[in-house]
Amino acid sequence: MPDRLFSRAVNNRSNSARRVTALVIAVALALGAARVSAATDARELKAREDFAAGRFQDALDIFARLYAESLHPIYLRNIGRCYQKLGQPDRAIDSFKDYLQKAKGITADEKQEIDGYIKEMQDLKREQAAAAKPAAAPPPLPAAPEPAPAASGAPAVVVATPPAEAPPEAAPIYKKWWFWTLIGGAAIAAGVGIAAATGVFTKTQNAPCPPGTMCP
Repeated sequence: MPDRLFSRAVNNRSNSARRVTALVIAVALALGAARVSAATDARELKAREDFAAGRFQDALDIFARLYAESLHPIYLRNIGRCYQKLGQPDRAIDSFKDYLQKAKGITADEKQEIDGYIKEMQDLKREQAAAAKPAAAPPPLPAAPEPAPAASGAPAVVVATPPAEAPPEAAPIYKKWWFWTLIGGAAIAAGVGIAAATGVFTKTQNAPCPPGTMCP
């Protein structure tokens, strides 16, 4: 009987020691987890402050490190929000889609919210693509008339058109050959008449009587 009591006491002490050891280990793990959680919360708080202040790139860097360390899907959502604010639609869409695939227990309202973010980024992507296209070239203007050649230093050669020849004027009557022929003939006739009147051309029978004769 005493041996059984002793054995029970030993077993009870052993069980108590095990419980104490397990409790110590649990407390140690809890303290370690608390320390890690505190460190993580401090960085996450800093990321949230950066996001609220508009320092989206700083917030993105912190959330990316936190996701790399923990692989917690919630950081994918935060990363997507940072890319959204930075105007990078492709990366934002990828982060939001990864969050929807990896997160557990997403409510219908939250999914609707994330889908709205994705649509907003798709619209932004189309706007950026449209803005990147070159503007349509305006229609070509009609060709301007060619300017007249500039005057050179050499004098211009003017070709005068010769005037049309005037018809020959009729020669005055005194230049006609027949006019002077008539004049000449008239003069001769006048001379003959004068000579006849003066007896220059008196016939022989009318000649003065020779001396010593009596003329009738």
